[in-house]
Amino acid sequence: MKKFWVYGWLGLMLLPAHSWGEEKLSREQKVRNDRERFASDPTWIYNDFAAALEVAKSSDKPILAVMRCLPCEECVKLDDEMFGSDPKIQALREQFVCVRIVSNNGLDLNYFRIDTDQSFAAVIFSPDGKVLGRYGTRSHQTEWENDVSVEGFAATMQGALDLFKQGSSISPKIEGKQPTKLAVNFPEKLPALSSKYKSTLEEGPNLVKSCIHCHQVGEALRDVAWDKEGVLKEENLFVYPNPKILGVILDPRTRTSVRRIIPGSVVAKAGVLPGDEIIAMQGQAVISTADIQWVLDSVPASGGNVPVTLLRRGKEIDTQWDLEPSWRAKDDIAWRVSTWELRRIVLGGMVLKNPPGESSKKLQITHVGRFSPHDRALKAGLQAGDKIVSIAGKNAWQRETDIIWYLLQNHADGKPYEVVVEREGKEIRVNLTVQRT
Repeated sequence: MKKFWVYGWLGLMLLPAHSWGEEKLSREQKVRNDRERFASDPTWIYNDFAAALEVAKSSDKPILAVMRCLPCEECVKLDDEMFGSDPKIQALREQFVCVRIVSNNGLDLNYFRIDTDQSFAAVIFSPDGKVLGRYGTRSHQTEWENDVSVEGFAATMQGALDLFKQGSSISPKIEGKQPTKLAVNFPEKLPALSSKYKSTLEEGPNLVKSCIHCHQVGEALRDVAWDKEGVLKEENLFVYPNPKILGVILDPRTRTSVRRIIPGSVVAKAGVLPGDEIIAMQGQAVISTADIQWVLDSVPASGGNVPVTLLRRGKEIDTQWDLEPSWRAKDDIAWRVSTWELRRIVLGGMVLKNPPGESSKKLQITHVGRFSPHDRALKAGLQAGDKIVSIAGKNAWQRETDIIWYLLQNHADGKPYEVVVEREGKEIRVNLTVQRT
């Protein structure tokens, strides 16, 4: 599989599938090609959620709002299968008002609250704008087959239709899916973005530059929470936790069917079995992994008990997942685009990874930023290829995520921490600091 770099799941639209064989186009041309393709398609409303709401109300159909990433070349294949060639998806689409969202500019976050690091996302609404379900999960930088699939998305679409057909009786089942209202609910009005972006895209040469990428929205919301609390809390760093960290591996070809359980895990202790389908959590109907992540995102880092309803061989079974303190920090944020900014702040622009194919768990610097303000590690004397001996006096690091979280907890006051690396058989020691600005 070709590798690609994900800058965020939204921002601007991806090149249509019929252009795969063409010369590599500029982002601006990709955007214009996409607009030409979808704006002329009567089965889509292009970049106008308000219009989709009006059509949904008049037609009494639910809304399928699809959001896509520009640079993700692998995901365009998934996108095309879902919305261009897969017959089951096409048949399901006829039962929705379909809107293709191409920019965060002017997007009301009181409707669209999702994991902003995803490269494929969809939100399904009732005609009155209530969230029926979310779709889009990612747990790896370059691979999506274990998280999403055409079959899984079709199952989620059908699940949303099933909820919608229940009428007003679904209200208790979807109440918890609705976002809490934000005082500042448009991306371009968030403090970190307000001086740089407007509520609409600019035409002409600044079309691409004028777009607010989704990861930027996530980072801006994180900054608001950071400023308010004075520290970056676990809840604001480890967002939308993946259920894998609780020991449950879901089948991406289904809504929420369990493929595997990790022995001794939280979910194993709760009695969940392979083949079970998770149908409700905290009273919410769940129809995708993204729905499960939405529920988990509401559970504090201090832990708590999460009531879960399973469907096992046609019978509903109630169980409870007991989450211990600091459970969220087991998740890995290294794949997230929003972690790039944290690398600048915390690691001075370093990227740390385990070298592939080596039995040693010793982390290695795989990249150092070359340009300000991402070049503090480089200026301190660190290089790509250096192997980490210790950071902040600790030498048992296995994940970059754990280092970032530790330094945020213990060195956010700006006090220097020492980095010791091995290079050509010699140890090199440098000092770095956590710097937000």
